[in-house]
Amino acid sequence: MNVENRSMTTPKEKDKLIEEIKRLKKEKKAVVLAHYYQRPEIQDIADHIGDSLALARYASTLKDVDIIVLCGVHFMGETAKILSQDKKVLIPDIEAGCSLADSCDADEFKEFLKKYPDHTVISYVNTSVGVKALTDVLVTSGNAVKIVETFPKDEKIVFGPDRNLGNYINSLTGRDMVLWDGACHVHEQFSMEKLLELKKEYPQAKVLVHPECKKALRLVADKVGSTAALIDYARNSEADEFIVVTESGIMHELEKICPDKHFIAAPPEDGSCSCNECGYMKLNTLEKLYECLRDEKPEINVDAQVAEAARKPIEKMLELS
Repeated sequence: MNVENRSMTTPKEKDKLIEEIKRLKKEKKAVVLAHYYQRPEIQDIADHIGDSLALARYASTLKDVDIIVLCGVHFMGETAKILSQDKKVLIPDIEAGCSLADSCDADEFKEFLKKYPDHTVISYVNTSVGVKALTDVLVTSGNAVKIVETFPKDEKIVFGPDRNLGNYINSLTGRDMVLWDGACHVHEQFSMEKLLELKKEYPQAKVLVHPECKKALRLVADKVGSTAALIDYARNSEADEFIVVTESGIMHELEKICPDKHFIAAPPEDGSCSCNECGYMKLNTLEKLYECLRDEKPEINVDAQVAEAARKPIEKMLELS
């Protein structure tokens, strides 16, 4: 099948592509996992969609599957491979990285930890496999507070790499965790000024904010939570309008499950568009997904020794959550 034209100019071409992806999934005993921040057409064809925790849980339970295609970013593919070492794990675009993971180099983190030899290390799942291997337990934005609270109040903790999520946890738990100075470029770019303008325009709208955002944005939120938690809040709320302060890919799922409600995407600081997208997440396309399944590459491979070290904090996270 020729997919040189990546513009998918006609619905017929798109339908043909979807048919081919479905055929290859069946033929190769493959499953497609997609994060909520993926393009709508990727979410629609996925066998399972979810946030980081849901995808990790699902990957750990897969049986009778030979291939996992992780439509997300690189660290998610690494996590799937660590939990499913007997399976081939693919990612449609190997360049789909993560600014937050990139903000915490494993070697630099290792040197940083030498300053705190008596501290427990808790890391956000948005990290490279090398950082995971240096970690005692991983967390997601959905389970971070719960997992941190399993430790005694006087436990000395280093938290990385997201300073905004770390500050949020400290504020809720009364702790004083040592924070690595990292951040997600998407969530850092939201504008408080533009959010307040939206609140004036939509005074009845509930504000949904991801904890990776800065403190000022969280303070005006009606709900602070993980991607999955924000979706649940919107589903169960009696409100009809919501301002969404996280990556705009979530809008597709929100509009699917709440078709009678109105969702407004908060814009970035620079005002270049009316929403805030992760360019890394959007690197994955239907065309690349098809080619990935057809050619069985790019493949995610993780050094066995590093994978074993990284598996322990992942399994600890799944156990505690």
